[in-house]
Amino acid sequence: MARTYGNQSMVAPLKRVLLRKPTERAEDVTRWREFGYHFAPDVEETRRQHEGLVKLLGDAGVEVIVADEPQPTLLDSIFVTDPGFVTDAGAIVGHMGKRLRRGEEAALAREFERLGIPILGALAGDETLEGGDVLWLNPETLVIGRTYRTNDAGYQRVRNLLADTVKNIHQVHMAHWHGRDEILHLLSVISPVADDLALVYAPLVPVPLFELLEAHGIRTIEVPDSEFATHAPNALAIAPGHVITMAGNPITTERLREAGVTVWQYEGRELTLNRDGGATCMTCCLLRDY
Repeated sequence: MARTYGNQSMVAPLKRVLLRKPTERAEDVTRWREFGYHFAPDVEETRRQHEGLVKLLGDAGVEVIVADEPQPTLLDSIFVTDPGFVTDAGAIVGHMGKRLRRGEEAALAREFERLGIPILGALAGDETLEGGDVLWLNPETLVIGRTYRTNDAGYQRVRNLLADTVKNIHQVHMAHWHGRDEILHLLSVISPVADDLALVYAPLVPVPLFELLEAHGIRTIEVPDSEFATHAPNALAIAPGHVITMAGNPITTERLREAGVTVWQYEGRELTLNRDGGATCMTCCLLRDY
């Protein structure tokens, strides 16, 4: 019987992915300042750009599942990678460090159950973990960022849940950057794009992570300072050397292409620039082929 879930890679061919449809209405997005957005969202344009990303994934041969459970008051719920993640042993449901996002976890758990993906465990209490802090270097090596959104208790719970199935689990501490209210997930500064290649914003990559990359023979492509704020480090690999990024970062795009990486792009002024979340944030990868 063919596998329907299993994801301990960030670059192996992506076969099945979950996205969450933006379901807010014009009256809901009046809270945009509370969520830390940069300008008042355009609801219809947000939907159009999200549909464009869905189509791009489908055109690339990925089976796209779109969750449409209404969550109009949870404006960040389109970033479906954060409430949990899928492993070969089942799904782990996180516990959001951003309190405005509490409630997304239960909705994601319902999606996992609907799709027949067993839940290995769910974080609770003082444990916090968001999927933006979860990085697979390979199926045996997991790196978790210690951030304002993912704490030590969350890291330890994941270690315990995966102790029998993942050989190497590391924690790396991220910078304070601009504080608690500005998102700096681990995946804000690094995206693997092939087995031996990663896109990085070097000034914010922790030294232990650079050392892990070197130990695993992973080369880096550096994002320039001018394109960090426009989310250039956020690239979703759909296969080794094939990535989806937001349009509008020409220097990084050229560096990727010079390294032999094929780049597909989506429009992201509403999805990414306004809400600070890229292609990896909007996709919960359910199945990769490795």
